[in-house]
Amino acid sequence: GSSGSSGKTDPRSMNSRVFIGNLNTLVVKKSDVEAIFSKYGKIVGCSVHKGFAFVQYVNERNARAAVAGEDGRMIAGQVLDINLAAEPKVNRSGPSSG
Repeated sequence: GSSGSSGKTDPRSMNSRVFIGNLNTLVVKKSDVEAIFSKYGKIVGCSVHKGFAFVQYVNERNARAAVAGEDGRMIAGQVLDINLAAEPKVNRSGPSSG
């Protein structure tokens, strides 16, 4: 049992959270994300939003393995942009014109 954990985000948990960007969430469901990323470690949390998702691992090593293994992978016709939630990538290009 966990005790005394308030709503504040633990920086250690941020280090073990993976951001998955450019995700085709029309096709890829939460169960798909969990299936893909569970091979890198035990997933304790997963949330899918429009165009992106977060996966929470038990430790940072799992998260880094997932970033290294899946970044640049194409799923459902879109190349994933993956990084640790605690370490966002520096924007490579200039302002994006949508």
